[in-house]
Amino acid sequence: MKLAPILLFTYKRFETLIGTVNALKENNLASESDLFIFSDGPKRQEDMGQILAIRKYLKTVDGFKNVYVIESPENKGLAKSIISGTSQVMETYDRVIVLEDDLKTTKNFLAYMNASLDEYFNHKNVFSVSGFSFDLGTQKDERYDSYFLNRGWSWGWATWKDRWEKVDWEVKDYQDFRNNTKARKRFSLGGSDLNGMLDNQMSNKLDSWAIRWFYSQFKLEGLTLYPIHSKVYNCGFDNDATHTTGSDKRYRPNLDILASNTFKLPPATGISEFYQNRFQNKMGVYSRIRSKFETLFKKIF
Repeated sequence: MKLAPILLFTYKRFETLIGTVNALKENNLASESDLFIFSDGPKRQEDMGQILAIRKYLKTVDGFKNVYVIESPENKGLAKSIISGTSQVMETYDRVIVLEDDLKTTKNFLAYMNASLDEYFNHKNVFSVSGFSFDLGTQKDERYDSYFLNRGWSWGWATWKDRWEKVDWEVKDYQDFRNNTKARKRFSLGGSDLNGMLDNQMSNKLDSWAIRWFYSQFKLEGLTLYPIHSKVYNCGFDNDATHTTGSDKRYRPNLDILASNTFKLPPATGISEFYQNRFQNKMGVYSRIRSKFETLFKKIF
């Protein structure tokens, strides 16, 4: 099996970063994998102490084949950091596995991601592999450990160089898309949040690499592979979070506690209607409204 390098993006969250690194080190393939850690610079001068403490810790990280720490002198922000960092590593490698500093992985995360990257390397309709998955249940007599959906996810993911290079980060066709009711309706099948996120991105109210990634997948009619039992848990829903805030109830996964290193992967022939319908319910308007009420309740109590 050809092992992909791991890219870990961090800012100033020390405790969750340590948890992310420690969980990753427990993976069977960690010692055979290259780890690239991108440390973003401070937004404000008062953040410099936290950044320096994190960078001191990063110099002690071991347990991997090689560890490369890339320190940015200025604050790029998550979107620019991920786009530039991933593109930089893709100059040398044909595939990558990407994590942020608030994601804990199961012991078979790397095995699953690398097996999937190998399996679908020549299936150009597969746009990415997600390590995270919602708890969607399972269909009766399920034959596989994974399924395909028409939308990607950004909590522990992997892709290939030739797919990454197809992304139009400027979204040059946005004006046409904005006025195309049918296209917007099709895009929303991946989640009721997508059109609003893209509109906010293009009006400079949001700075997200992920929504542009999702839109490119939509335009190319790509698929994302998801595990039935999640290999990733997002532990970043707290007051220190930059991008994940509020209630995490909707996102709590059914974690893979068995941690097998062999996987039954499905043919890349299209989405699974069973899981797609359940995913759309999770990402539908009513679920989002309920999640907002849960967030409000959490803030009050």
